[in-house]
Amino acid sequence: MADLNIKKGHNIRISGVPLNEVQKGTKPKTVAIQPIDFRTLRPKVVVKEGDSVKIGSPLLHCKMHTNVFWPSPGAGTVSSIQFGPRRAIEKIIIELSETEESECNDSYPSSEIPTLGKEQILSSLLKGNMIPFIRQRPFNRVINPSDTPRDIFISGWNTAPLSVNLDVALRRRLPQFQAGINILKQLTSGAVHLSINENTVSDTLLEINGAEIHTINGPHPAGNVGIQIHHIAPLKLNDLVWTVNAQDVARIGSFFLTGRYDPTLFVTVGGPGVKVPTHIKTRAGVQLESILSDNLNKGKQRIISGDVLTGKTADNNGYLGFYDSTVSVIPEGGEREFMGMIRPGSSSTRYSLTHSFIGFGKKLFSFNTLQNGSERYMIPINAWEDVLPMDILPNALYRAILVEDIEEMEQLGILECEEEDFALCSFACPSKIDVGETIRHGLELMEKDG
Repeated sequence: MADLNIKKGHNIRISGVPLNEVQKGTKPKTVAIQPIDFRTLRPKVVVKEGDSVKIGSPLLHCKMHTNVFWPSPGAGTVSSIQFGPRRAIEKIIIELSETEESECNDSYPSSEIPTLGKEQILSSLLKGNMIPFIRQRPFNRVINPSDTPRDIFISGWNTAPLSVNLDVALRRRLPQFQAGINILKQLTSGAVHLSINENTVSDTLLEINGAEIHTINGPHPAGNVGIQIHHIAPLKLNDLVWTVNAQDVARIGSFFLTGRYDPTLFVTVGGPGVKVPTHIKTRAGVQLESILSDNLNKGKQRIISGDVLTGKTADNNGYLGFYDSTVSVIPEGGEREFMGMIRPGSSSTRYSLTHSFIGFGKKLFSFNTLQNGSERYMIPINAWEDVLPMDILPNALYRAILVEDIEEMEQLGILECEEEDFALCSFACPSKIDVGETIRHGLELMEKDG
């Protein structure tokens, strides 16, 4: 057990923080899976427009691993398969039926689950199309079921802006979460690591057995699973670890207890562009319109599937990303202030990570999409280092990626990196550099190099 106190990082004081209460979302008319959510996936669709599907029915598989299928988050009719540039599959949209049926698989009593063998568990996960809920590090892609991970990591604490409070999302789900832990424990030669905050009150997280529990405190990105791996059991050359989102642990456990895929998902809707920021009980792949209806402030708003640091721009008719559980809304645009960098001000009216202005309040700020400038030459003044709680030299790594020096990138620890862990570097960067995007480019170079 580790007791971690992360010093570096920053909690962005953005307004529209979701309330710790749950509203039941309206049933959407459609749901979707978006293959672009999955890196390195070469999808092959196994349904066609007009086909009827059940909850959990296979929609597509990976051409590299033909036994790994992605499940349908709803039951109804495949209404549309949308293609993008170069015939890349962008969305598979299912129009939901009034009464939904689920694919049925073998179920197990909770007392029997700890006795299941690895092969039996993998067979059930493959048959139930549940493999995509487990990802691997390095590269943060869907696992190869034939691999055996050194460890499995689960973060039980979200620190990203406006993200789901897992004390709320996992309330009264101890049986499912415990079953999920018992399942994952059989899949690794090492340990299942669960990190929680010292202020956690959820019985689901506090009363769990079979996992190594770690307490962690500090500012964002302390809740990122990559930061936790770095501080608890860092990746070494040729190491492979798996990660699972906390809500998906309960989803896997529920699958083994009931034999059915449960698409239930607790989502936050927040940000300065939202009238009532809150938690919503909805489902995976939900159409954003069904959870944003009549809850947007006036004016042009940017809708983001995910948090404001790592999410992707969507629209009201778009769909929630496969691994997302946050919908962020911020106002578009705004005008730059003339001579804004040298104009006097206070921390009550202007935001600064470095306390550049008079007074240090805790006021929440109504951020918008204005970047106050474009990308410029890199200024190495430790802006990245101050918010990155990893023993990695981000400036040196950034330069190695730009010149595509594979050996140097590896020596500087890129295999431990993931772009979400560097998102705050982009936010803090005085040069407006998207550091996370560069890290992703470096990881893609490493994958191609083999």
